[in-house]
Amino acid sequence: MDREFTAADRVLAARDQKRPTCREYIDRIFHDFTELAGDRAFGEDPGILGGIGSFHGIPVTVIGQQKGRSLEENLKYRFGMPNPEGYRKAVRLMKQAEKFGRPLITFVDTPGAYPGKEAEERGQGEAIARSIEVMSRLEIPCIAVFIGEGGSGGALALAVADRIIMLENSIFSILSPEGFASILWKDAGLWKEAAEAMKLTAEDLSRLGICDVIVPERNIAGEAGRDRLFVETDRVIWEQLERLLKLSGRELQRGRYRKLRNVGNFNGRN
Repeated sequence: MDREFTAADRVLAARDQKRPTCREYIDRIFHDFTELAGDRAFGEDPGILGGIGSFHGIPVTVIGQQKGRSLEENLKYRFGMPNPEGYRKAVRLMKQAEKFGRPLITFVDTPGAYPGKEAEERGQGEAIARSIEVMSRLEIPCIAVFIGEGGSGGALALAVADRIIMLENSIFSILSPEGFASILWKDAGLWKEAAEAMKLTAEDLSRLGICDVIVPERNIAGEAGRDRLFVETDRVIWEQLERLLKLSGRELQRGRYRKLRNVGNFNGRN
C-alpha cells in the first residue's frame, strides 16, 4: 500500500514544474478562447491570463495566473507572481463579464503577488484589495479552480468565488510554509511542520468548508493522466456552473457572502 501523502508532500506536488499550467487548462477546456490584454492604466502583465471563451456552448470569461516551465518563461511570468497591472486587468475583465452576463472562471496558481519595490510603488496592495472587492460583489456565477499553489492575497484576489474547486495536490494558505515557520519558530527549515499546522491541503480545506470539490490526480506526469485530469476538471466545473446558472444575481451575492463569512467559523467542525 502506498504511504499516505503528508501536507509537505502536497506542497511539493503543488509546486512541481511539471504540473499543467493555466494556459494548458484554457487550451484543453475552453473553445475559441480570445486573450485580452492590458489594464488600461499602466501596461500588460503576462503573469495573469485573461479573456473570453466558450464552455459547453456558453460564453465565459476566464482569468488565471500563469507559471512557466523554463527559467526564461518563469522570469517572464515572475514564477507566477503577478504585478498590480495583472490584478487591474483581472478587475477590468470581471466588470466586463458582469456587463455582458458571462460566468467567471478563474484558475489560481501563485505563491503570492510579486513583492518587488516597483510593484509596491504602483499599488500592489490596492490592486489586490480592489480585485477582492469587485469579485465579491459580482452578480454572475464565479468559480475558482486551484490548480497548484494558492498563496496569500495574490491567490485570494481570484478566489472570492461561489464555488472553490481544488485539485487533490493543490494548496491554499495565507503565506508559504517557509514564511510561516520563519515567523512562528524563527526557522524556515521547519516548513514541513508548518505545512501540517496550517491546514492548507484540499482535504483540510474541504473539512473546514472552504473547498467545495476536490478533483483527484492520478499519474498526471503522463499524457493519459493529464488527459483524464482535464476531462475531470471540465466535468466538475460544468457540474457546478449548471447549478449556479439557476440562481439570480442577488442569490449569488448572498450565497457568496455567507460562504465568506463562514470562513474561520469552527463551531461544530471537527
